[in-house]
Amino acid sequence: AVLVPVQPSPMDVWAANEIVELINDAKPLNEKMESAFVINRKITNTAIGNDVAKALAGYGDIPVLKTAIHQRVSFPEAVAQGLSIFEYEPKGKAASEITKLQKEISKRWQKAQG
Repeated sequence: AVLVPVQPSPMDVWAANEIVELINDAKPLNEKMESAFVINRKITNTAIGNDVAKALAGYGDIPVLKTAIHQRVSFPEAVAQGLSIFEYEPKGKAASEITKLQKEISKRWQKAQG
C-alpha cells in the first residue's frame, strides 16, 4: 500500500507527478498494490485547500481519500512534548481526523483485497 501525503500547494501537486510515475512503474511488479493521495496540512475554507483534490484527480488511477488532515497547532505541540496526538489531545479534532483517516484507509484496502 502506498499513501501519498500532499499539501495543498501547487508545488506539491506538481511534485506528485514523480510519485505517480514511481507507482505506475511498480504496479507491474505487484498487481495488488494499492495507492491513494491524502491531503495533509489543509487550511480550512481556502481556495487552494478546496481545489487540491480536483488537481490530484487529474493524475488518473490514484484516488484522493475523502479524509483530509488539517493544519492544526496540536500536531507540532504533541511532537514537541514527545507525545502522539492521541496522548496529547485524545478527544481533539486532530486525533479525530487521524482516526477517521485510519478507518477510511482500512475500509478501502479491505475492499481491494477482497
